[in-house]
Formats: sequence, C-alpha cells, structure tokens
Amino acid sequence: MGSADPLTVLQESLRGAPIIWKGEYPYFIHPISDGIPRMDPDVLRATRDLIVSSVDWSQVDLIVSVEAMGLPLLAAVGDATGKPTVVVRKRSYGMEGETRVDVATGYSQSTVYINDINAGERIVIVDDVISTGGTLEPLIQQLEDMGVILQDIVIAIEKGDGRERLNREKPHWPIRSLARIDIIDGKVEIVG
Repeated sequence: MGSADPLTVLQESLRGAPIIWKGEYPYFIHPISDGIPRMDPDVLRATRDLIVSSVDWSQVDLIVSVEAMGLPLLAAVGDATGKPTVVVRKRSYGMEGETRVDVATGYSQSTVYINDINAGERIVIVDDVISTGGTLEPLIQQLEDMGVILQDIVIAIEKGDGRERLNREKPHWPIRSLARIDIIDGKVEIVG
C-alpha cells in the first residue's frame, strides 16, 4: 500500500467501514474520524499528503483543527509543513480573548472554545469529517467575525450535504473535502 496513490489509499480504507446507528443517523466508523478501528499508518500518511500537497503553505500562518478527531491530522500536517498549530477545544481555559462557539453535529450539540487565534492571521482548517456542517459553520463564522483570513478549509471525509450547502450559502469560504462517501444499503460507498 505504501507507494499507492494517496487518494486511492484513503478511499479504499473507507470501503467497508463499519456503520452504527445513532437514532435515525447512520454513523460510519473509520480511524480518521473515530480513532477506531486501528489506524494503518499508510492511511494517515496518505491523508496528510493529500492535504499538504493541495495547499499553498507560503500563504499560511497557522493550522487549526477541532478537538478531538482533527488532532491526528493536525499533528501530521503541522509536522510535515513546519507550521504552528492550534486546537479548538471542547472546554474553556479562561485565557484572555477566549471565544465560545456553540456547535451541533448530526446527533449532538456542544460548545467549543477558540484560543490564541488572532485577527489577520491566515489559517488553514483541517478536520476529519463534514456531514451536516453544524460544527464547521458556526466555527468558521466566528473565526471570520474575529478577522481571521480563511486561506483553506480541508476536510478529510465528506458525508451528506453540509459542504455543498455551505459552499452555496457562503461561497467565499474555501471548503473542500478529500473523499466523499455515502451510506447505501448499510454500506460506505465512495461518491464522485
């Protein structure tokens, strides 16, 4: 698998991913999005390489991700690019300038806290999954309101219509994904 095309490696790792149901919401389980089943290093490397090769890093000051499953990608991309990283956390630290953001996933609601991101900084957001866009939308809006420059927003796995909806409603937000999936007949399928 080591010399295979990175996109093929990521897509193949998604095929056959386990599905669980949270109420009416089909939830796929994948190492990039959940930390289980165990991560094949080739999958993390491929995902990192897809992100790293698709961004103009000379125009980036900071890489940002959301706790918790954005962390493996954040660490890998930060290491590969030499750019500093910041984690949007799920708990308050009470640091000066901390900003609270209420977010929602397809099956839960929570609050995240932005620290140490400043107006005028050019950022890239990397994250594991977009489905409804309920986490990303309020976060990006808050960052924009803070005067941050959104250079790029790269999501590893896209499921559902969240990215398309946000691209339609906020065309100036540079949101894109690496692999798009759908759950068809209880199985993960690659779309597009």
